[in-house]
Amino acid sequence: MSNRIVLAYSGGLDTSVAIPYLGKMLDGEVIAVSLDLGQGGEDMESVRQRALDCGAAESIVIDAKDEFANEYCVPTIKANGMYMGEYPLVSAISRPLIVKHLVQAAQQFNGTHVSHGCTGKGNDQVRFEVGFLNQDPDLEIVAPARDFAWTRDKAIAFAEEIDLPIEQSTKSPFSIDQNVFGRAVETGFLEDLWNPPTKDLYSYTEDPAMGNAPDEVIISFEAGVPTAIDGKKVTPLQAIEELNRRAGAQGIGRLDMVEDRLIGIKSREVYEAPGALTLITAHKALEDVTVERELARYKRLIDARWSEEVYDGLWFGPLKRSLDAFIDTTQEHVTGDIRMVLHAGKATVNGRRSSHSLYDFNLATYDTGDTFDQSHAKGFVKLHGLSSQIANKRDREAK
Repeated sequence: MSNRIVLAYSGGLDTSVAIPYLGKMLDGEVIAVSLDLGQGGEDMESVRQRALDCGAAESIVIDAKDEFANEYCVPTIKANGMYMGEYPLVSAISRPLIVKHLVQAAQQFNGTHVSHGCTGKGNDQVRFEVGFLNQDPDLEIVAPARDFAWTRDKAIAFAEEIDLPIEQSTKSPFSIDQNVFGRAVETGFLEDLWNPPTKDLYSYTEDPAMGNAPDEVIISFEAGVPTAIDGKKVTPLQAIEELNRRAGAQGIGRLDMVEDRLIGIKSREVYEAPGALTLITAHKALEDVTVERELARYKRLIDARWSEEVYDGLWFGPLKRSLDAFIDTTQEHVTGDIRMVLHAGKATVNGRRSSHSLYDFNLATYDTGDTFDQSHAKGFVKLHGLSSQIANKRDREAK
């Protein structure tokens, strides 16, 4: 066999079927690479063994939880990364890390091809393949679900035909992707936009209507990075995990949205991201206190553009790198504490403090001790509105 195919292996139906299928179609051997991104659920050793049982020549599991949290989740928090103002880029930020490790494995094992389990309808094909082309353009790319016109029912039939060791749960009609930053569910009955999500779709969150007692939490940041929960020092990974547990118990982080995919179609997605959304909410609140007004206004535009670049699979692109540099400069003073109440599906900020705060009590107060000189305001208002006043005078006279 001359071909060696390095496959991004999730342990699910599509990538399990891909192992024998790719071996047959490309007359080669498959090296399965799985990343532990804190997705929980099945033991990663079971995932590794399943790849071997499905015919992989090698099966590698990489513990990338801290790398993912530090180098992918933290930049997303700093950028308040939310595609369309809602989706915290749960899957989008994991793809460049998977690409990085697949390329490294291809170099280690003299791989000729890299492969993924994405279809031709989704965004992930773009994220993977643009990443491969940026990291090692000499590798050939193959996507069996797209290139060989696989459907889920065909994949299930093929698995049963050759008696692949696939658990019944992986034959679910839903497509599920998850990591420590969140969980994404699509397809199945969700493709009818009128159908509401059912309780069994959720795994990271409890029903917000359960009536759990409110949970007050203090999240501390240093230069935009979460560093403590309730005064206890934590790593970024620990911060996300702790808030997944506490915010998830309150039903925080559920999203049901129709998003604009890069390829031009609209797609319904159900997400759970309790830790991610809680941290981004807290981070935004601290920026409100510590980032100067004009910089904050411009950063909101940059945050939206950063989110689009990442969603569109351009993590390794020059614009995204430059946006990272800008965002990092804005985080110099984003240090302090945010107090929040987690309850009934909402993370509500009710306290803020920072040694870098731009909030001046003596300027803001309406009580005795006010140092704001109101005599300056009248002239400021006149000058601020002067250009529009002149334009409106012209337009009235022109009628």
